[in-house]
Amino acid sequence: MNELKGKVAVITGGASGIGLATVEAFLAKGCKVVLSDYDVESGEKQVDRLKDKGEVVFIKADVSKEDEVESLIKQTVEKFGSIDVIFNNAGIGAQGETHDLTYEDYSKVIKINQDGVFFGSKYAVREMRKNGGGVVVNCASILGIVGEPTAFAYNASKGAVVLMTKSLALQYAKDNIRCAAVAPGYVETGMVNREALGEYYDNLVDKHPIGRLGQPEEIAHTVVFIAENEFLTGITIPVDGGYTSQ
Repeated sequence: MNELKGKVAVITGGASGIGLATVEAFLAKGCKVVLSDYDVESGEKQVDRLKDKGEVVFIKADVSKEDEVESLIKQTVEKFGSIDVIFNNAGIGAQGETHDLTYEDYSKVIKINQDGVFFGSKYAVREMRKNGGGVVVNCASILGIVGEPTAFAYNASKGAVVLMTKSLALQYAKDNIRCAAVAPGYVETGMVNREALGEYYDNLVDKHPIGRLGQPEEIAHTVVFIAENEFLTGITIPVDGGYTSQ
């Protein structure tokens, strides 16, 4: 098992939801954690809240911009001396009819969900090769495994993440760098809850045989598991309450 205590972990999209739960999970393992997000106010607020739980800092980054992701990794190394784990988590959703989808809206989803994984992996791997290894964890989705009629851009981006993960795992195994992905089902967050969604909430629950939506902590637990298990690479783990088993 890969001992995480003292290791350096970077979490993008870390100010809320799955990302924030993962920040807390790595802190609980004794990691030094970089909470990164494009939302400076929320990111700094969460770091202030968590400062008594371990060594955690905020670094702003918009993952759709290569220079900002490069700077994120550079600042991480300057602060902590290395990077051992990156969780490429930042992402956005999009729903709508494909024939009404603008290229601008399509491109926004691809830039954040797909290019963000590319940029994060690219610059983290450069440092991990210097350090003798590391772990790249990508946030895919159930919609990277199965289709949904109104999620064309999101399906495209998350399907790409699944295969990007395999490619990275194969390419860098020789460098002691592992890469795997987590594919969450629908997870309770600030935007996905009964109050926000009304009757549609029950429709989402019905899609999960286990009878409920996921919790951010359940996804975070899987990210930590990937980071710890040294014989695990190249796969995408659905954490979806049975959604993709149907």
